Amino acid sequence: MKIVRKIELLAPAKHLEAGIEAINHGADAVYIGAPQFSARSSAGNSLDDIQKLVEYAHLFHAKIYIALNTILNDKELATAEQLIWDIYRTGADAIIIQDPGILNLSLPPIAFHASTQMDIRNVEKVLFWEKAGFSQVVLARELTIDEIRDIAKQTSVALEVFVHGALCTSYSGQCYISQALSGRSANRGECAQYCRLPYTLQDAEGRILASQKHLLSLKDLNQSDYIEELLDAGVTSLKIEGRLKDTSYVKNSTAYYRQKLNVIFEKRPEYCASSSGEAIHYFVPNPQKSFNRGFTNYFLHGRNKDIASPDSPKSIGEPVGNVAEIKGNYFTLSGQKTIHNGDGLCFGATGFRVNRVEGNKIFPAEMPRLRQGMTLYRNYNHEFEKTLSGKSAERKIRIDFLLEENNFGFSLTATDEDAYTATIAVAFKKEPAEKNQQANIREQLSKLGNTPFQLTNLVNCLTHNWFIPSSVLSELRRNTVTTLLRVRKIALRQPLQPIQPTYHSHPEQELTYLGNVFNEKTREFYRQHGVEKISPAFEQSPPANVPLMFTKHCLKYQLGYCPKQTPQKPVQEPCVLLSGNHKLRLQFDCKKCEMRIC
Repeated sequence: MKIVRKIELLAPAKHLEAGIEAINHGADAVYIGAPQFSARSSAGNSLDDIQKLVEYAHLFHAKIYIALNTILNDKELATAEQLIWDIYRTGADAIIIQDPGILNLSLPPIAFHASTQMDIRNVEKVLFWEKAGFSQVVLARELTIDEIRDIAKQTSVALEVFVHGALCTSYSGQCYISQALSGRSANRGECAQYCRLPYTLQDAEGRILASQKHLLSLKDLNQSDYIEELLDAGVTSLKIEGRLKDTSYVKNSTAYYRQKLNVIFEKRPEYCASSSGEAIHYFVPNPQKSFNRGFTNYFLHGRNKDIASPDSPKSIGEPVGNVAEIKGNYFTLSGQKTIHNGDGLCFGATGFRVNRVEGNKIFPAEMPRLRQGMTLYRNYNHEFEKTLSGKSAERKIRIDFLLEENNFGFSLTATDEDAYTATIAVAFKKEPAEKNQQANIREQLSKLGNTPFQLTNLVNCLTHNWFIPSSVLSELRRNTVTTLLRVRKIALRQPLQPIQPTYHSHPEQELTYLGNVFNEKTREFYRQHGVEKISPAFEQSPPANVPLMFTKHCLKYQLGYCPKQTPQKPVQEPCVLLSGNHKLRLQFDCKKCEMRIC
């Protein structure tokens, strides 16, 4: 018998509303920020809201993961420990962490996931964290499909990969520019996003290679064309980035990937969703219609030049056509897209709002400097956003009813799509009805609107046309559904053991500032795993003259100066990036195909 692998679509949530809509639109799991210590400091949530989200998600056997993925100082450890216990009491399914010192605290029996901030990009690290007790690890975005496949073959832990959303230029957890230049640590949830600023690139001779371009700003990730390939490589969880994004983005991106996965599941029965219920969408999802900087598959199939967004770090949206004619206070487009009043259009870093549309004439609120033939993009679709602001999806679990009679009355059995059942009986004197009861029985038992269920089949096994009042049928339906929900809730309870101390060897014997060791518990953790020399975190003791960012995004390659690709175009090093008063030196490790920023 072939084993069916449960696949998880993991959606982001800035707050409770976004989390509920992620579930409604098809997410198998949602990750959301803890009240404190989240890598998105502005996206924290109350324990009360977390508990509400957990209760809603668990109706569909979907999971809720809590992001507590910053590095902690010694004074914060006690607060973090108490917070983890509080999160556990909400019923959340796992906690995402970056700081392994947490594993040496007194912990409840809850699952832990290794954050992308832990810079997990090789099999040795995955094996280490698997043995340390993590039930899921988030792989680095920079990995190729072959590297992911190789890791999956040698490990057993669930592998989570990003498939959509914003890209950090640096390996996650290995970026210190924000801390160095502004005192705002990315590892503490306060990244100032220096990668989105404009820079001038200058070589050692003072030659300008690029002027005032967003050279470190990347396009957004979109792996929607490669989902099946990722599943075949061994990936279990497909993650959408966006804990700072609005609810409409969550709705659109979740629905889009849900539909993609459903198509795969139809033809590949060895894969199935990890949660219950069908998301019914009332719109056609399209990721180009939500915030995006253009899309790239990044390094999934090797290095390519289509990863940067140097003209603007803002959303470009979807292409809508080329400027055909410019006349005074209006213009026309040679495209197939319909433009609406209130749409936002842009070219490069310039954006403008459409005041009104008359036929094919587009009247901007203020006329921008357009040129005939230039391509315009729509980065705000008024009609699409209006659709998403209302009820754009609902989620229902398929259920069958079996109505039977017994010696003292009637019974109703509910069986859901996961084969959970509940039976409720009611005592009622049997008397023949004057009219046929079939239509009323179906009508009363089908009234499931305020529940997560949707009736698929009703089997009536009554031997006679007995009279059953509508009130009795309604009571029977309500009690059966309530009992089935209780059965589903009990089925979710899977007792875990708290993570136990481990003592296996760490892949490295020495940790520099790149180890992000910020407290004594973390030092203790690494010592018990054989690390002999441990340097403090950059945030604690900034070392001098060290790289502040490590990235596979190489500017020499991007701009056509790669010595492997174009040896006839040498660049005199060192190169520097200039932005305001900041001067950043570049180092190129051509053997590793990596760039470092110092």
